[in-house]
Amino acid sequence: MNQIFNVQGMTCGHCERAVTQAVQSVDPQAQVTIDRPAGKVEVQTTRPREAIARAIAEEGYEVAA
Repeated sequence: MNQIFNVQGMTCGHCERAVTQAVQSVDPQAQVTIDRPAGKVEVQTTRPREAIARAIAEEGYEVAA
């Protein structure tokens, strides 16, 4: 399932890696596409949306619906 998250606070490549690793800690098979200027994170996963959002937030980024 394809899920899109609005994520605030990503400013650099390190941020993108941190978000990707957070998502993949929940679902190692997830495919993550990040559009940093737009603040969008697209995740192809079978895991619940809440689990993905929580993992990103735990990295210190604000996740909006």
